[in-house]
Amino acid sequence: MGTRGVALVLLAAVLLQALHPASAAEGLVRIALKKRPIDENSRVAARLSGEEGARRLGLRGANSLGGGAEGDIVALKNYMNAQYFGEIGIGTPAQKFTVIFDTGSSNLWVPSSKCYFSIACFFHSRYKSGQSSTYQKNGKPAAIQYGTGSIAGFFSEDSVTVGDLVVTDQEFIEATKEPGLTFMVAKFDGILGLGFQEISVGDAVPVWYKMVEQGLVSDPVFSFWFNRHSDEGEGGEIVFGGMDPSHYKGNHTYVPVTQKGYWQFEMGDVLIGGKTTGFCASGCSAIADSGTSLLAGPTAIITEINEKIGATGVVSQECKTVVSQYGQQILDLLLAETQPAKICSQVGLCTFDGTHGVSAEIKSVVDDEAGKSNGLHSDAMCNACEMAVVWMQNQLAQNKTQDLILNYINQLCDRLPSPMGESSVDCGNLASMPEIAFTIGGKKFALKPEQYVLKVGEGPAAQCISGFTAMDIPPPRGPLWILGDVFMGAYHTVFDYGNMRVGFAKSA
Repeated sequence: MGTRGVALVLLAAVLLQALHPASAAEGLVRIALKKRPIDENSRVAARLSGEEGARRLGLRGANSLGGGAEGDIVALKNYMNAQYFGEIGIGTPAQKFTVIFDTGSSNLWVPSSKCYFSIACFFHSRYKSGQSSTYQKNGKPAAIQYGTGSIAGFFSEDSVTVGDLVVTDQEFIEATKEPGLTFMVAKFDGILGLGFQEISVGDAVPVWYKMVEQGLVSDPVFSFWFNRHSDEGEGGEIVFGGMDPSHYKGNHTYVPVTQKGYWQFEMGDVLIGGKTTGFCASGCSAIADSGTSLLAGPTAIITEINEKIGATGVVSQECKTVVSQYGQQILDLLLAETQPAKICSQVGLCTFDGTHGVSAEIKSVVDDEAGKSNGLHSDAMCNACEMAVVWMQNQLAQNKTQDLILNYINQLCDRLPSPMGESSVDCGNLASMPEIAFTIGGKKFALKPEQYVLKVGEGPAAQCISGFTAMDIPPPRGPLWILGDVFMGAYHTVFDYGNMRVGFAKSA
């Protein structure tokens, strides 16, 4: 994945929430989440995030001064209409901040009163160490780089209040630099990471670890319930120390954490309308990420899903070129039972590194300047070829004819997402769209159209956006799926730290 951090693109059409602490009983504390409606500035800012933000689709944390953890993180762009945040306190007496509770990162940071030269800091609450009797100086520098923004500052230590719980001697980052528009338009002040220490910038001990170490929760478990009915006041709830049975139906299906850092686990086959895609039949890795609004996965299968639900993006010329010039050759190699991972290197669009294809420095067939090699086009052609192989495999498994396969692949090229990652759907077609299901722990977790389509606005002016967005993580980390709020809104999610597992049950 690249480097980790906060896949929330506040710039995208953030529908964030404010948090109100509730009562704690026997080491269990509830955090109520609320929403705010989209504001037009956030939508405009999403369009200003630049090419890197468009390519990475979001904000994800990167590295610290002094280096980050292996495989750190990938950036995702949040362009949907809901984002969840809540209130915490830092210091004594507590200074209030709204934060994203993010299972995809592990640090706590808020703006500092010593942030003098970043406009974003003046739009948010700032921590004042001189006003806290429990402040302890640290001073170690810290920096986090995101796909569409960054923060830098230094570590401090103080008490952190979450609901009715007070965590003492907590290391956190005072942000003194927040350049660009990204955090200026955010409706939250900072981020409270709930991931593992393995991906923590500066190896800081996460707030959740401290809660457990200091005996503040009766059970080393926390759970999320997201309310996806935007017309209701409450946005959702986090329970530290357990779960609320009124927010789920039946029993949870648990799967073990396979790699600490994110809450990562193994996921099986992806189904469209009850039919297998075969993409993850032999297993894929996935993470449950409360800091990502959408559901992200490899471009090849996300494009196929978006085609089936009628989502439209922009035409990829590279994709169409690969199909027209190499489609028959790829099909012939698949029929000859050539190892799929080697096909794109055999046709000359990728090189083979022993496990998968990587871009080759070759002349692009769509390069306007004859005689010149273009690395960007090489990347696009290699990626398009690998997608075509996946799509053709799926169609051959369904015994489709070669002509039908090539025509279908051309249609999929038309469904590739637009540069900012968004794919729109017709709001009037929800009833005809298929369910999309994910196999976890041997059980199928289906999403209905009204759960995976995001509606922005009301009446004739309403726009509908696909909740599926593309992100490619190469082996050995990938393919990696990010099950964000689109999925966690449909399924109550339990993060069982004591047993190192993640559980899902239908939300109530």
